Amino acid sequence: MPGLQHLEQKARFMASTDRLEDSDRVLIGLPFDSTTSFRPGTRHAPYRIREVSEGIEEYSVYQDRSLEEVAFFDAGDIIAPFGNVRECLGRIEATAAFLTGMGKKVFGIGGEHLVSLPLIKACHDVYSDLCVIQFDAHADLRQEYLGEELSHATVMRQVVNFLGEGRLFQLGIRSGTRDEFVFAKENTRLYRDEALAAIPGVMETIGQRPVYITVDIDVLDPAYAPGTGTPEGGGISTRELLHCLHRLGELNVVGFDLVEISPPYDSGDITSILGAKLLREALLLY
Repeated sequence: MPGLQHLEQKARFMASTDRLEDSDRVLIGLPFDSTTSFRPGTRHAPYRIREVSEGIEEYSVYQDRSLEEVAFFDAGDIIAPFGNVRECLGRIEATAAFLTGMGKKVFGIGGEHLVSLPLIKACHDVYSDLCVIQFDAHADLRQEYLGEELSHATVMRQVVNFLGEGRLFQLGIRSGTRDEFVFAKENTRLYRDEALAAIPGVMETIGQRPVYITVDIDVLDPAYAPGTGTPEGGGISTRELLHCLHRLGELNVVGFDLVEISPPYDSGDITSILGAKLLREALLLY
């Protein structure tokens, strides 16, 4: 199909439908980790999360709903040419723009956190008053990292550049440079080492404006999610993250991604299975 020429199908998420036309939610894999700065491997996450999704239920006990009750299409993975960061980001943005132009809501599976940038751009092109909620251990607000302006360490700085001041809400942050925290104080709404406690204030501030949610799995303590490239001790629990996502279901969520799961560093697929569960909840919630 024109607009989806940069996608290939290797595995499917459980309960996905066979027809894009019948679906209002679309899942796309983003197997890209070219700017990973510590432990690479997130490019393998979209495939592995789909594989292990067969090991969890389609039914959510939290929501009393099943994936059988929603129409979502798994479009496959972006074909990401190694070493060409801008081409990869361009393909992601073009695909997301095509899908949002069809009235579909995009759910992304990363991949490193830089893949959120083109997805958020595509949403912002449709929703000019877009807000972004970031769950993360790291601020990701560097102006450049190792001489590169496009990096998983700079992604949220890039997002702020086109969103504007005060429209990025950063939850669970517990790592960054002094300069990043100075920038955040003036340009974002950063909740240092807070997640669930911050949700009521975040929801009140956003109201019914459109919001994009990006979840970096390292917002969790490594005890809950060991399979990630840059683990950071002192994080929140899986239960707390689930409570956060469920509360945010009351907002006008227009896009979602889950990033930074790295299967090569996982233990017994703990993190990938959790990723499948988080995606199930998101598909049902938003």
